[in-house]
Amino acid sequence: MTSKETPDPKEEALKKIVNGMASGRSAHFLTDIMETVVRLGEDHASVSDLKLISRSIREMRYAASVFQKYSGIRKVAVFGSARTRAEEPDFQLAREFARRIVAENFMLITGGGDGIMGAAQQGAGAEKSFGLNIRLPFEQSANPVISGDPKLINFNYFFARKLSFVKETSAFVLFPGGFGTLDEGFEVLTLLQTGKTSIVPIILMDRPNGFYWETWRRFLDNDILELGLISRSDFHLFTITHDVDRAVNEIKHFYKVFHSYRWVRDEMVIRLNNRLTPAALENLNQQFDHLIAMGHIIQREALPEEGDDESVAHLPRLVLSPHKREFGMLRLLINAINDSAVLEPEEPNNLAD
Repeated sequence: MTSKETPDPKEEALKKIVNGMASGRSAHFLTDIMETVVRLGEDHASVSDLKLISRSIREMRYAASVFQKYSGIRKVAVFGSARTRAEEPDFQLAREFARRIVAENFMLITGGGDGIMGAAQQGAGAEKSFGLNIRLPFEQSANPVISGDPKLINFNYFFARKLSFVKETSAFVLFPGGFGTLDEGFEVLTLLQTGKTSIVPIILMDRPNGFYWETWRRFLDNDILELGLISRSDFHLFTITHDVDRAVNEIKHFYKVFHSYRWVRDEMVIRLNNRLTPAALENLNQQFDHLIAMGHIIQREALPEEGDDESVAHLPRLVLSPHKREFGMLRLLINAINDSAVLEPEEPNNLAD
């Protein structure tokens, strides 16, 4: 037997451990994680690196286990200042928005602190809330609504916390805030702009007659865009409003026909809650011809490569090969899909909104 054919004792040991816990693709990724751990030992990684990696994995694993119980429910994240006082209009607006959005069968995620976060959690209630708290030397402690709740998750690292926000959220609503709010907003916009996460609604809310986000937008218009550092299409990635009704309706309408999407190599596979009429499909092909790198937008059933996602296997699909730039134009495509004429589904769609 050649050395190539000789089983690696470490690989065999890892497979034996994993085989008792999972199968298929899950087993593949678990094995990959464990192989990475072994390589850290072989690399003689420093104690500080091992501490960082160990704590990060523990935080991400725990957060995933909490969210797993609610995986069938869409969630809206609310960002804003921890310093906003209860008597301020933004506090009252955040509380009312949260009350309205959970009434539409969404759940709510905040940073778990006071100010806008506490206001949103008051409006949503603990049962419909998650708190992703960050350990800080000042300001950030869990608000009374979510404190002690099993859906309160405490993070040591901002990046692990941000990952959970982005991974679990179906829409982001930002109220006026400081460095943290702007950081979170720009991070999400960057991920959408570069195609590193799925397009979701981003709504920037302010009190009636407030000017926080309009001032922010003028900075984008007059400076960043003028210098050629962003594209005009990037402005399609967010909406500014002062109205709770518009914010709630924007999120609801986004998921009216559109459900979700994933990439299969260079093809964008858009899952739909309902089939489009032939006329609506033809209109999309004409309206977004400039967006397509090759071929046309077609309607079909699930691709074989999607076999690992059984929960959405029954949904109809649109499949297209778009240019992977100016992702703001893909937001316009999703808007057009939601405004299209549709055919009634053959069977009732029992997925959560």
